[in-house]
Amino acid sequence: MESSALNWDDSRVFLALARSGTLTAAAQQLELGIATLSRRIERFEKALGIALFIRSQTGYELTEEGLALVAHAEQMEAAMLGFSKQALDTVISGTVRLATAENLATQLILPNLAQLRQQHPELNLEIVTDIRTANLHRHDADLGLRMTRPTQGNVTFRRIGELRYGLYQSSQLPETLTLDPHNAIGWDHHYQDLPAAKWLSYALHSATPALRCTSVATQLAACKGGLGIAVLPQIVANNEPVRCVKTLPELTQPIYLVIHSDLHHSKRVRCVADFLAGLVDQSELALA
Repeated sequence: MESSALNWDDSRVFLALARSGTLTAAAQQLELGIATLSRRIERFEKALGIALFIRSQTGYELTEEGLALVAHAEQMEAAMLGFSKQALDTVISGTVRLATAENLATQLILPNLAQLRQQHPELNLEIVTDIRTANLHRHDADLGLRMTRPTQGNVTFRRIGELRYGLYQSSQLPETLTLDPHNAIGWDHHYQDLPAAKWLSYALHSATPALRCTSVATQLAACKGGLGIAVLPQIVANNEPVRCVKTLPELTQPIYLVIHSDLHHSKRVRCVADFLAGLVDQSELALA
């Protein structure tokens, strides 16, 4: 019998037929067509250069050579099962450094982080909220959840959500309050490149707000204290004692999941990335 290239996956077909004794039963077990299974047995015999079965009307009976190979095929089967189990049981461990905005960290990630820690207790997470200086290309972080689209660096990214905004005031202030420079809570001049700061500047015709801050947290505190009206992310303000004066559908920021390209296939980085994508998808940040 002329030999040909050996396909080790055919040993699985050989074992199924050896155990069942019929093409029909073996085909059902492997979820293959009978003709396909028959061809693979013939290919395996040809590759080995020996006859493995005696064909009869009642089924397939192992030859002496075939019987001698069963133990070896079972050893291969056990090795592959062990290999698969080891791959599935591999513990995800190590440290992942995540760069994100503080409002996403405090409102979305940290309140839900216990889920990830329970599933992967050996996984450590470092959260960097100073995203103006965290650079994935320089390996300052392994991945990022951010509102700016990467334009350079060795990274991969995809848009997974959207940050939505509204105008908010203290629940204690009269609802008739209208936005003007005297009651506006805005961003410090160092942050005028932010979309919320640009929107407010346009709404106030470039007039200076009465109060300027350097963070969303301080703007929220000022808003809660009755100091005026602030442009706030809905995810930050919706669970606070403030009233939404107006939603701002024209003011949104895309949320990007950014991963350093060298770490794209890292199991621990992918684990955190999938966790973050799931959180966003199940929140008010989800894409419509």
